[in-house]
Amino acid sequence: MTDPDLSRPTANNIVAFIGDIFERREEEYLGEPFTLAGHMLQTANIAENNGQEEIIVGALLHDIGHFTSEFGTFTMDDQEDKFHEEAGAKVLAEFIPPVVTDCVHHYVAAKRCLCAKNSEYHTRLSAASVYSLYLQGGPMEPGEVREFKRNPNLAEIIEIRCLDDAGKRAGMKTPDFWHFAPMVQCLSIGLQMHNHDQ
Repeated sequence: MTDPDLSRPTANNIVAFIGDIFERREEEYLGEPFTLAGHMLQTANIAENNGQEEIIVGALLHDIGHFTSEFGTFTMDDQEDKFHEEAGAKVLAEFIPPVVTDCVHHYVAAKRCLCAKNSEYHTRLSAASVYSLYLQGGPMEPGEVREFKRNPNLAEIIEIRCLDDAGKRAGMKTPDFWHFAPMVQCLSIGLQMHNHDQ
């Protein structure tokens, strides 16, 4: 029996495709004492304590674009944004419900919005988040804030942003990806069934 082709995601292999990323990729997270995959698992683990499936999966996958972007992962030497949020949303859009992909796509914008509206929030950001903030456009202008707040999934996007900020704890024990895989599978099947009925 040959191994499944995981070179690109399909409706049949999306869970295995993501699981393969978590198992193979161990990039360090901008000098932090945990990997990027570890950060994503921390974020999902925190979400699991009180979140709905969409929030847990959004937390799990919010940084997936760092692994799927043609521009590679972010480093503190970067001089321009790599738009990992767009890359992540693009790879997931066909297989994961819109509320989740919206969170992946816009959680960076949520940081920019929160920094524009709350100076205290800005002071709580990690050094890497502050550096990337300015590559990503800095705090939003008032017109950008008004436009961003029209997003129908605003509450979920802000929740993922806050979970992202929380999921940066040295030594935190988490389940591996396969603990969360049934949720990813369930949401993916639900989207396929919804699209089939349209």
